[in-house]
Amino acid sequence: MKVTSVRVLSAARFNYVKVETDEGIHGVGELHPASGTGGTPFLPVAGVEYCAEYLVGKDPLQIERHWQHMFRRCLFRGGADVMAAIGAIDIALWDIKGKEAGKPVYELLGGPTREKVRLYTHLAGSTPDELAADAKAAVTEGFTAVRLYPFGDFGKSDFEEGLGLEDMSFTGMQRNAVERVGVVRDAVGPDVDVMIDVVNRLTPAEAIAVGRALEPFNLYFFEDPIEPENMDQWEHVAANVPMPLAMGERLYTVYQFLDLLNHKGAAFVRPDLSLAGGITNIKKIAAIAEANYVGVVPHNPLSAVLTAACVQLDAATHNIPVQEYPRDDATGVKADLVDEPLTRDGGYLVVPDRPGIGIDINEEAFGKYPTSPYERPALINPDGALREY
Repeated sequence: MKVTSVRVLSAARFNYVKVETDEGIHGVGELHPASGTGGTPFLPVAGVEYCAEYLVGKDPLQIERHWQHMFRRCLFRGGADVMAAIGAIDIALWDIKGKEAGKPVYELLGGPTREKVRLYTHLAGSTPDELAADAKAAVTEGFTAVRLYPFGDFGKSDFEEGLGLEDMSFTGMQRNAVERVGVVRDAVGPDVDVMIDVVNRLTPAEAIAVGRALEPFNLYFFEDPIEPENMDQWEHVAANVPMPLAMGERLYTVYQFLDLLNHKGAAFVRPDLSLAGGITNIKKIAAIAEANYVGVVPHNPLSAVLTAACVQLDAATHNIPVQEYPRDDATGVKADLVDEPLTRDGGYLVVPDRPGIGIDINEEAFGKYPTSPYERPALINPDGALREY
């Protein structure tokens, strides 16, 4: 069997890679926007074309060999855009390998460690009342873990005194976080796990202050408090907050994750299969995390294809306690772009038994959804300075 084409297919803000072969078996993977997350993902698409230059004409079943070639032929390797391309292609190659064998991918990775995958989901709303209402709805749906952004809207918002994070004082950040997390904890009760994500927007001093202010709420984890490049600072923050840290959605090589683990910078790592080299690379990251007694919580911000790939890894990997899951995965445009979303049973996804990654794209629907850039507004402080996107 030989690879005959590697194509990017786009709809709405989602991008997929389809790898076709001369035996009529194809595989699909999801492409992370990487450097285009704040606009149009031109470079990851170019990365797919670069990898296709190598891959077309090769046997798709030699996945590890191809992974090493695609990674190392870059020479100046490890950039986010090429790693995203490798990740999407790697998922598609595993999809082909599973279909060729007639087995789900997790069977080829050693077999299942679990029959269903525990989920956490995101809470909608910026005001405390909105967050509390959505938290109650999520628990009613069966979720046992929920995550929120604790400062209101991501950009400028009209809650309370008209403040967004970019306008909040040092104490205002703490006060707003305490108010929002407090109402969510009251809404879900003491036995549902609550997490927060601040999207790398705080300084180390701010992160430590917010973490200490939230100690009474017994958070499951505090995700991405500071920017991701300085591992010494991650070690410093982790040692000075009273809850576990989660980090890794903006990392993409096993070497970066090793650096994080060596610094004891996180109790949970958050590799993204569509960014950090696909199933092949995340399996290795999970192994070094296991050796450090660290949990793996795969980042999953895109659509149902990435969710399906995550579940294959989740099923075959011991140290995955919970999986990120957007509740709109099975509705609207996301559901329309695939043949059939995975089955959710309350707060769990059922591990599928279909060959491959367990899902396929519905190309007929793509024409209904014109491509669009990623909208991620900048946060500008009152003095005109930029805060982390």
